[in-house]
Amino acid sequence: MLSQGTSRTAAWRWLGVVVLLVAVAPIVHRYLVAYPDDQWQVDLEVYREAGRSLLLGRPVYQFETEVPQLLPFTYPTFSAVLSIPLALMPWAVAGWVWTAFQLCLLWVVVGLAFGPLLARAGRFAGLAQGLVAAACVWISPVGENIRFGQVNAVLVTLCLLDLVKGSEGLRVGRFTVRWPRGSLIGVAVAVKLTPGVFLVHLAVTRQWRELRNAVAAAVAVTVATFLVAPEGSLEFWTSALLNSDRLGPNAGSSNQSLRGFVLRLYLSDGATVLVWGVLAAAAAVAGFALARALHRRGDLVGEVAACGLVALLVSPVSWLHHYLWGVVVLGALVGDARVRARVVAAVVGLVLLWVAWPWWGANLLAERSVPVVVARAVQNGNLWWACASVVVLWRLVVRHTPRQSQLVTDRSHSV
Repeated sequence: MLSQGTSRTAAWRWLGVVVLLVAVAPIVHRYLVAYPDDQWQVDLEVYREAGRSLLLGRPVYQFETEVPQLLPFTYPTFSAVLSIPLALMPWAVAGWVWTAFQLCLLWVVVGLAFGPLLARAGRFAGLAQGLVAAACVWISPVGENIRFGQVNAVLVTLCLLDLVKGSEGLRVGRFTVRWPRGSLIGVAVAVKLTPGVFLVHLAVTRQWRELRNAVAAAVAVTVATFLVAPEGSLEFWTSALLNSDRLGPNAGSSNQSLRGFVLRLYLSDGATVLVWGVLAAAAAVAGFALARALHRRGDLVGEVAACGLVALLVSPVSWLHHYLWGVVVLGALVGDARVRARVVAAVVGLVLLWVAWPWWGANLLAERSVPVVVARAVQNGNLWWACASVVVLWRLVVRHTPRQSQLVTDRSHSV
């Protein structure tokens, strides 16, 4: 039988879940109930159609969704294999199931990223987790993931879960789930290539066993996918992967990577490549140095946050919904909330992410009364947020946090 204390803890956790559901209700209503049918879960439709392509035997990377979107599948073929269950569901059911799944993953991400803060809440940790998740669900990237039916919550969860819980496993009820540390990062790389920055980080920090596990998992999953879907796999690695135009208009407002910023300067092709290369190299050096410093201090959440920021900055395309890494960054900033400057920085970062800067900037560009330089600055708002986060993490977390042998968290806290 459950003890009275355990029962009360569970009751507070369920109350936290209710708080999250109440907070997300307007967002869900907007994007799943009131949204136009031709714009409903458009990215989820891409994944689902990729799964259907495998079932129907049609080319995975040549098929496009119906008008007006006409979107092709751009992910590794392993993602298409994972999408088969979505293909077996009615379309309307798939959208609701995927949204519920995203919210479950957000709950897990908040539990991991804000672990030290939640541990201070004691038996009220479940309620605190719900309150933090309710605040995070309103940031623009989370809303964009729900709007499009995106996959970023899966990638963030895999990488965060791997580095934060990989050495001890994850307790689920009475059971503890374990895996070789690094292997979940490998699976994330097989789903989408951008988590590959974690492989570089593992090499920089000489985490050779984790790197070996990650590469082995990625290779094993990719080879297995070749056996299941050889034609699609061959086309991805020899053709689709090399065509960045398949991702959409790279110079559009939603591309909040350094390359998107440079493309919007409308320089010559040669100058664009040169400027982007210099900026991306500088961002990579700064970001990996930050991740290495946080790793040395035992700040596992900060380590993941820094790698996520590197992915956002150096990737050729970082759409607004990719900034779901911001939830991890906020958790790394606030820590256990004992340092006022870190709490203030986290709150400011949260508020800034509530604003959809790219869309606001795009609207300002259409206003003749607004100077173009101001509109462009607003248009790149998420990019500035990522750059500022690297600086703030270094100043507030690295420079003012003593080394620790491990992440300070309540190991008994279950996500």
